[in-house]
Amino acid sequence: MTLIRIDEQNAPAEGPSPELMERMGALLEEITKAGVMLETAGLAPTSEGTRVTWSGGKLSYTDGPFTESKEVIGGYSIVQAKDKAEALEWTKRFLQTHEDYWTITAEVREIAEG
Repeated sequence: MTLIRIDEQNAPAEGPSPELMERMGALLEEITKAGVMLETAGLAPTSEGTRVTWSGGKLSYTDGPFTESKEVIGGYSIVQAKDKAEALEWTKRFLQTHEDYWTITAEVREIAEG
């Protein structure tokens, strides 16, 4: 699983450029045709979210935006790669579709079998 972390406060207000969306679409088509992509999606901004916390035996709810967070999960993908190196290669290519002014961190983690 790849978790895409973005800094919402420094992301372009207009969102991704048409050129970025075109490059990303081409890469997603390639990774899907390769049989690697299982699922992917972007997430709505934190201003539309709610955090639910369990602490001290009680629940609390906090509506977004979550300004205390520098980075938030902006999207995710689930891939079926042959190994970590392949997952990292696809992740590198995804990040490189973005223009230089984007700051994005991708966290690649194996899903634990249960």
